[in-house]
Amino acid sequence: MSLRSRLRRIPVDRFLLMLIATVAIAAVLPARGEVAEAFDWITYGAIALLFFLYGARLSPQAVWAGLLHWRLQGFVFLSTFALFPLIGLLVAPLAGRVLPAELALGLFYLTLLPSTVQSSIAFTSIAGGNVPAALTSASVSNMLGVVVTPALVLLLASGGGAGAFSFDSIEKIALQILAPFVAGQIARPLIGGWLARHKPVTVVVDRGSILLVVYAAFSEGVVAGVWLSLGWQQLLIVVLFDVAILAVALSITTLLARKLGFNKQDEIAIVFCGSKKSMATGIPMAGILFAGHAMALVVLPLMLFHQIQLFACAALAQRYARQTRAVPPPSVAEAAAEERDSVDRAAATTNP
Repeated sequence: MSLRSRLRRIPVDRFLLMLIATVAIAAVLPARGEVAEAFDWITYGAIALLFFLYGARLSPQAVWAGLLHWRLQGFVFLSTFALFPLIGLLVAPLAGRVLPAELALGLFYLTLLPSTVQSSIAFTSIAGGNVPAALTSASVSNMLGVVVTPALVLLLASGGGAGAFSFDSIEKIALQILAPFVAGQIARPLIGGWLARHKPVTVVVDRGSILLVVYAAFSEGVVAGVWLSLGWQQLLIVVLFDVAILAVALSITTLLARKLGFNKQDEIAIVFCGSKKSMATGIPMAGILFAGHAMALVVLPLMLFHQIQLFACAALAQRYARQTRAVPPPSVAEAAAEERDSVDRAAATTNP
């Protein structure tokens, strides 16, 4: 087997590599002065466009149809916006004793985020689970997360200091998140079909906005000297906290799904939708909720959690697949191909 083939079998998210490259560029060539101000305006517009496209792509009809399976949807909602925040409330005081306040806040912040869409659906499909239920759960989670996550931050983290949520952010939330999202829903009948036929446009906006936010935040951190005080020991502690949070969430969702009598296909959808957190939503939203250079540290636990959940869920999906015998145990390359296919199917379902 060639070296290239071996590298392709390593389950590393390509977008994560782009994020790492962006951080490296910010470390070497941080935005300063007028350039930084220009990036702030560009980032502002990119985030607004991102949530506009979220609204334009999300089909209310598909969401409401999937809500008929109310027990499963309710379970995933409570896991995402009740169980995870509870874990965060337990972890935050412990993290605050051994980590800078911004990193401890970042660990708490990631527990307040909605679920992912693409990877939740993809892993559910690979594992032989209830894909329509996963599609609905992930879509509802992201739709509600536009409102629920800022509300939870306001309620639970407003006194956290060190870049915590400011009441002044309410205006930004309304202008950069809610208004574009509602506008996208209104414009959906006009542009939804076009977006479905031109998926690269949404991919560029999704990833581009995240990279812009990361570059701007890490540039501010470099200019302010934030990274000089951060050692590898603290990064290791963040990783351990991330692993612990994910392990607890996976264990509880699995045990409760079985205890409540869900079948295996529903259990799979619950586990993958109820235990994942969206970096695609979390980083742009953090750019609004947490001002200043502290934001770079706030999003760091989320960036690490993103890769950890991909590794863990890839292995778990293969284990479920062997149990259900829905598909042969996929290789990493096959899993990646299945993820692309499932995302395409999801897009076709959510766009008329």
